Amino acid sequence: MSLFQEQSSKVGEFLEEDVWGSIKEILNMGLHLGEGEKSIHITVGLLLLLLLAFMVTSFVLKWLRHLLTRKMEGDDKLKFISIFKFIKYFVYVAVILLTMSVAGIDITILITASAVLFVGLGLALQELFQDVIAGILIITDKSLQVGDIIEVDGREVKVFDIKLRTTRAITRDDKVLIIPNHKFISDIIYNHTQNQETTRESVNVGVAYGSDVEKVSRLLLECAEQHPGILKKPEPLVLFEDFGDSALIFSVKFHLEDSFTSPQISSDIRYRIDRAFRENQVTIPFPQRDIHLYQHAPFNVMQNSRKAGDVER
Repeated sequence: MSLFQEQSSKVGEFLEEDVWGSIKEILNMGLHLGEGEKSIHITVGLLLLLLLAFMVTSFVLKWLRHLLTRKMEGDDKLKFISIFKFIKYFVYVAVILLTMSVAGIDITILITASAVLFVGLGLALQELFQDVIAGILIITDKSLQVGDIIEVDGREVKVFDIKLRTTRAITRDDKVLIIPNHKFISDIIYNHTQNQETTRESVNVGVAYGSDVEKVSRLLLECAEQHPGILKKPEPLVLFEDFGDSALIFSVKFHLEDSFTSPQISSDIRYRIDRAFRENQVTIPFPQRDIHLYQHAPFNVMQNSRKAGDVER
């Protein structure tokens, strides 16, 4: 054997026994629990492997997020990032379990314990999970969007923020209403602006019997057409709704760009109608009832019969 081969052999033995052996000892340092197949070894090597797996997973997730959101608009991108953060935690848990399994650790006990734990958490946090899942569905299918005007518990509100757990809306009194997202899945919610930006509103009024209905229709139409907040297209419409108990019922219907301002505009229309009716002698009646009294015998006959009875006594 040549001198070069002998030296190479010594170097290989040194690297294998001393250097690599020292590295293996360092990697095997840690906490060792149990014996045999059910033993658990939490070592430096396992921690380094987990750290490497986290770094690779984080890099892949960032690249995937960039790939999926590169063509999205600002609001949609922010919503997707919120969902992606929620999914990222489940990916990290899966990576931890997979890495421990590859390292030779029996994760059956961990999976069983985790299942029991998650069942308990699921029962305790059932409503929270419902809110989060509903939030994901709302954001992905766009059944509700920022700026929508919805009706919740008989109150009309305007949505200004959608998060994973809650949706925030503002009332006409400038008060913030925080709505759990599961209400949009379990309850019936009226969305006034889902199909289009404009909405149709109406104002009802009654006029006295005998009024000129053609004149009333013309006045109502003028009141709506002259208001600057009412759209010209579609045009306002007047309907003769019904013959009421004390009045002829009319309604004027009109379209608005922002139905959140409808109470103010409806109030303006009522002021205009009242003024136009006064100027044109159109009466808005109040409820009236006719009372008819029927007597089976004249009043004086009844009195005479009572007097005759007193004399007999």
